[in-house]
Amino acid sequence: MASESSTRTVSTEPRVAFEEDKEGSETLEGCPVVEDSDPPTPLDEFPEGGLTAWTTAFGSFIIQFCGFGYTTSFGVYQDFYVQNYLVNETSSAISWIGSFNTFLVTAVCLVSGSLYDRGYFYHVIIAGSILQSFSIFMLSLTKPGQYYQIFLAQGVCSGIATGLMYIPSMAVISHHFRRKRTLVMTFAATGSSLGAIVHPIMLNNLLNGPVGFANGVRASAGLVSGLLLIACLCMRTRLDPPKIPVNYLAAAKRCIRDPPLMFMIAGGFFFQAGFYYPLFFFQLDSIKHGINITFSFYSLVILNTSNCVGRVMSGFIAGFTGVPNLTVVATIACSVVILGMIGLNSLGSVVALGIFYGYFAGVYIAMLAPLMALLTPDISELGARMGVCFFISGFGSLIGAPIAGALLTSNYIWWIPDLFAGMIALAGGIMYGIMRFLYVRRQMKGKASKC
Repeated sequence: MASESSTRTVSTEPRVAFEEDKEGSETLEGCPVVEDSDPPTPLDEFPEGGLTAWTTAFGSFIIQFCGFGYTTSFGVYQDFYVQNYLVNETSSAISWIGSFNTFLVTAVCLVSGSLYDRGYFYHVIIAGSILQSFSIFMLSLTKPGQYYQIFLAQGVCSGIATGLMYIPSMAVISHHFRRKRTLVMTFAATGSSLGAIVHPIMLNNLLNGPVGFANGVRASAGLVSGLLLIACLCMRTRLDPPKIPVNYLAAAKRCIRDPPLMFMIAGGFFFQAGFYYPLFFFQLDSIKHGINITFSFYSLVILNTSNCVGRVMSGFIAGFTGVPNLTVVATIACSVVILGMIGLNSLGSVVALGIFYGYFAGVYIAMLAPLMALLTPDISELGARMGVCFFISGFGSLIGAPIAGALLTSNYIWWIPDLFAGMIALAGGIMYGIMRFLYVRRQMKGKASKC
């Protein structure tokens, strides 16, 4: 019986785990495969499609559009606050609003992931949707020069709301897809890049037009509220939560004993310290270098349009390169482009930097969830592991942009924050490279022990 059980394991679990990475799939060659294993139970069979599965994926897409897509549009607010609404505050102080928002998106994942694992998917999604709508409406009531009001509404409330929705909306895709999981997760992730295209266009035209800040933000809140209602109606769970809830302390200890995951967390910390710098400062950088203001308003749109293309293409490219390989390439490429921002001085350079950075940043964001799923041997712990990983690496996004803003100073010396963000992001890319090496070595050892 023991040998029979072990051969059944070889014929199912490795096949699923390794299909998501090219290196892993190669390690199956020469391994024994048993054809007469017991048929899977209905809950073991993933639909890989159907109305419920695709509406859930669409709902996740909308959540990303209204959540992380709004967060990454903060560059519009950064420019508006610096030049019009919070003129008495430094660039560093203003960037704390956006960085604290992004930090909470990842930090609250520790809570939302735990609640998701315990079966509170609908409660978390609905609560996050209501809070996101509330926070943007409250932002529209803030007054010029009132930093604390804006910080509480946009930095705190919106960050908590997006953090509540992010992991459950992505993890629920794993209820409906296994073979197509990476492709569908990248589709859902494109929602945030599409949001980062639509929101800046809308906000730049409303905030800097006759509508003004208050009514412009209210219009944005109305759009987000309507879309989040649709998302809540679309998404459905399929699997029951584990009878014994995942112990987060035990999961954290297992993370510490997992070297590839630890280097992924370290890589995320360093890389995200530099990752958000272009998203927050690209539009302001363009304007301060004398680029046409109307065109500069669309600099983030160029970046995020390319970001969307990168997310869409990444799902197909990962099928050939493997998720870890593509992640390493994307992080190093982003670092090089950030260093290239030192040379930003013309309209052409804004277009080139926006296209290249947006593309590789989109690939990186799209690969985060599939990479985490790939490094998680027990899918019931996916929410816990994503929460732990995003919480720790989120500290990088908390400190990165404010440090860059402080280095910028009131004299707008751009090369110093460019160099800081590029080098610290490059350190993160190197960490991801070590993660990839350790993961491949572990897969090869697993092959040797099972063949």
